[in-house]
Amino acid sequence: MAANEKTSAAVAKIAAKALKAPGTLTTTEIKKLAASALTQAADKPVKKKTVKRKVAAKKVKRKAVKKKR
Repeated sequence: MAANEKTSAAVAKIAAKALKAPGTLTTTEIKKLAASALTQAADKPVKKKTVKRKVAAKKVKRKAVKKKR
């Protein structure tokens, strides 16, 4: 978000109308209001991708088993 972004007078008028009577908004007005709110929201921080490492399985010593005859 840039530091100089401000809501225009037209969008402020739509927002005031939405607070007073939300059912009177047209779809175009709703889209303008939503677009203005989204562009002025803070940017999401970028997450670093974590790399999962495969852990080597521990070797288990096996006991010698005598075969029955």
